[in-house]
Amino acid sequence: MTGSLELKPGEKVFIETRGFSTLPMLSAMIRAATEVGAVPFYYFNDDSLAKEFINAASEEQMKMKGAFDKAIMEQCSAYVVLRAEDDLYELQDVSEDKMVMFQNHHFSQVHRDTRIPKLRWCVLRYPNSVKAAMNNMSIKQYEDFYFSSCLLDYKKMGEAMVSLKKMMEKTDRVRIIGPDTDIEFSIKGIMTVVSAGRKNLPDGEVYTAPIIDSINGHVFFNTRTDFNGYSFSNIYLEFENGKIVNSRCTGNQKSLDKILDMDAGSRYMGEFALGVNPYILSETGEGLFDEKISGSFHIAIGNSFEGTCDNGNRSNVHWDLIQIQTEQCGGGEIYFDGVLIRKDGVFVVDELLCLNPENLV
Repeated sequence: MTGSLELKPGEKVFIETRGFSTLPMLSAMIRAATEVGAVPFYYFNDDSLAKEFINAASEEQMKMKGAFDKAIMEQCSAYVVLRAEDDLYELQDVSEDKMVMFQNHHFSQVHRDTRIPKLRWCVLRYPNSVKAAMNNMSIKQYEDFYFSSCLLDYKKMGEAMVSLKKMMEKTDRVRIIGPDTDIEFSIKGIMTVVSAGRKNLPDGEVYTAPIIDSINGHVFFNTRTDFNGYSFSNIYLEFENGKIVNSRCTGNQKSLDKILDMDAGSRYMGEFALGVNPYILSETGEGLFDEKISGSFHIAIGNSFEGTCDNGNRSNVHWDLIQIQTEQCGGGEIYFDGVLIRKDGVFVVDELLCLNPENLV
């Protein structure tokens, strides 16, 4: 933690954990931050506790809670959050309208406007029996997978990712073809970022953002995903001039509609990225992992990253939706300015071969 955040003596760090299995790690993070001379503010914010406030709070109370947490965040130089939910669907007990209200008044103040653009931060998960069971693994098997994917050689991977960054920075038109997918957009002039172990663990993506009104076509996401305590699968979106004009999913269509209608920016996209982590090769059900799957791409509904790959879209939603394009998942093709750069999840141009899994492990 101290290495990723580069904590210095006297700096204040906001440490947040969720899930009772994270408590030993919370103790270790408090000690590590203190030993380097930083001042930790530590916050155990389990969903089982948060839902009691969200269900009972008025809109005014939510605004006050957001302002309170924002004031703490503004005093800090860094933020780290560790999550390991004991109940994946704890927040399904929360009214969807209340959940949207809380997202609008808390996420916007604390994270979108303060933490993301102003602090050094790191987001990570913690292996527990719930995550192991989700992936049909023993806890030992899941821990081995977790540490392999989180603690890879980020220096080696980061150097290899520079070739993709340079190519994306020269690209205007992106076209993606796959099962129930044919989508095209421009990334011209938008900054491209190499993500190699600084803000996420695990890491392994190169991301930018589409020009906000340039997306046209349709796309199908073949991984399951959670948002606000609800699970979604088989999400399909249609775009016209950047805006989502039609959507469907398996189950929870009403919940999907509520997310897409959350605010003025939630039917537009704020990120486009390619995943390259060589140790994550299949769906895990955990978005922080799945967006790094080697052979995948993702686009994010909602907010773009202010100050970096910023296309100007502002939303209280930032939700990564992932399509795996490996042959066993249906395959697919990605073109940059008409040139095929990846087929069935495998990079096929010489300067990007270094990013295929066998060259990163």
